[in-house]
Amino acid sequence: MKTYKVGYFIGSLAKGSINRKLAGALIKLAPPNLQFSEIPFRDLPLYSYDYDADFPPVAKAFKSAIAENDALLFVTPEYNRSIPGGLKNAIDWASRPYGTNSFARKPSAVIGTSPGAIGTAVAQQSLRSVLSFCNAPQMNAPEAYIQYKPGLIDEQGEVSDESTETFLRNYMESFHIFIARVMQVLPRDA
Repeated sequence: MKTYKVGYFIGSLAKGSINRKLAGALIKLAPPNLQFSEIPFRDLPLYSYDYDADFPPVAKAFKSAIAENDALLFVTPEYNRSIPGGLKNAIDWASRPYGTNSFARKPSAVIGTSPGAIGTAVAQQSLRSVLSFCNAPQMNAPEAYIQYKPGLIDEQGEVSDESTETFLRNYMESFHIFIARVMQVLPRDA
């Protein structure tokens, strides 16, 4: 099967983010046909359409990083029943200016973890709504709401719970299949 480049976003800007740990585990458990690169957004200024005529270099580099990938993986926490402001700001930059939406036709998947019993379910629904508007085909199943408990994932991406490890491996295999299907129906060069 073909190799695909997957850019990933970590919704939290915190260095010790549990979602960063989850991203590490997902990369480690993914099929070898997926190559990953983080797409950082920490340095983006707050978006305003005043920038549309001349994006700053950091925003141009951000949009280029998205363009270099075949698919996108969003690993996000839940802040106040939605996505973190930094992630929303990044999405706003990537979707602008009008006619240059970086998410159009890019296969995407959404996942996240939090200590709460429902994981990041509400944040994921909020993010899915935004991605739908941005015309990003989304893997809708399996859904993945991971409740994080201390020690679940270590700094090297090792998952201590066997059933969670199996679930995450299957999630990434499903994402690989989804990417291949979308790329066949909506090729990027079309």
